[in-house]
Amino acid sequence: MSNQQKLKDNYKENIKAYQPKPPYFTNCLKAFIVGGLICTFGQIIENFYLRYFDYSKENVGNPTVATLVLISAILTGLGIYDKIGQFAGAGSAIPVTGFANSMTSAALEHKSEGFVLGVATNMFKLAGSVITFGVVAAYVIGMLRYAFKTFF
Repeated sequence: MSNQQKLKDNYKENIKAYQPKPPYFTNCLKAFIVGGLICTFGQIIENFYLRYFDYSKENVGNPTVATLVLISAILTGLGIYDKIGQFAGAGSAIPVTGFANSMTSAALEHKSEGFVLGVATNMFKLAGSVITFGVVAAYVIGMLRYAFKTFF
């Protein structure tokens, strides 16, 4: 081991005593509560669509998700969703609202480059990989399900 590597390892060991311990329990509790509130709000929207717009239980998910994405994008544009994300951490990133927040944030960062080359192209940097992964994963799971149903 080189002398420089020894210094790095020694530094890492010495600095651990001065670093504060992350509040894991508090962070998990915040994420759980905020994520649960987002999902509860989604359920309220779903119940609203079921009652007042006569959607069936099979079809009500699409407008519910679209509404949550729209609300998340608006809150991101106003700077509110970022504050929620700083407080809640993963609790705001896991639901579909976190995906909408990521897309909208990327678009807002590059709005000075123009609508097409800035907003549109950068908005789909993250979305493209997520959508591709979702399509490939759905295909693989579908093929596995088909194979198990057919052969077993």
